[in-house]
Amino acid sequence: MNQRDIPNLISILRILLVAPVAYLLLTERYAGALILFAVAGVSDGVDGYLARHFDWRTRLGAFLDPFADKLLMLVCYLALGWLGHLPVWLVALVIGRDVLIVLGAATYQFVVEQMEIHPSYISKLNTVLQILLVVLVLMALAGAPLSERFLQFMELAVATTTILSGAGYLWHWGRRMLAALRKDKQSD
Repeated sequence: MNQRDIPNLISILRILLVAPVAYLLLTERYAGALILFAVAGVSDGVDGYLARHFDWRTRLGAFLDPFADKLLMLVCYLALGWLGHLPVWLVALVIGRDVLIVLGAATYQFVVEQMEIHPSYISKLNTVLQILLVVLVLMALAGAPLSERFLQFMELAVATTTILSGAGYLWHWGRRMLAALRKDKQSD
């Protein structure tokens, strides 16, 4: 092991935090879940900083970091939806968008060419709002005095940015795929 492996180890530790977060959520120990969720968030920032600042980026890290993030969010949304703290339609929308992105990227890479995914502004905003919604719901469940109206507003904000982000990816990849297919057809 060398220093370049530190960000990857942090990502692995974040993956290992998913099971305890799920357990705490499902046993309705929301303060503990909030604390572990915050630890995971801090660790995400730390591993990203180390990878960028010291140029400790690796191919494994390029997979582990987003995988850890998506796994944690998936588990939180599923658990909070299962427990009735998030609407099922919102959970389905958030998960559906991620499935759409993965399938779209895989299809593009299989049919057209290898590509790097660069999140759009709306996608980054969506990620921030998704995380913020989990934090706010956990805070409310842990006893923080948050209004139901504010949480509903946040749910709508997440839903809106989820739809816009998913549509943006479809539009972008669809246009690129059609252009590449037309180019192939013209060269035949």
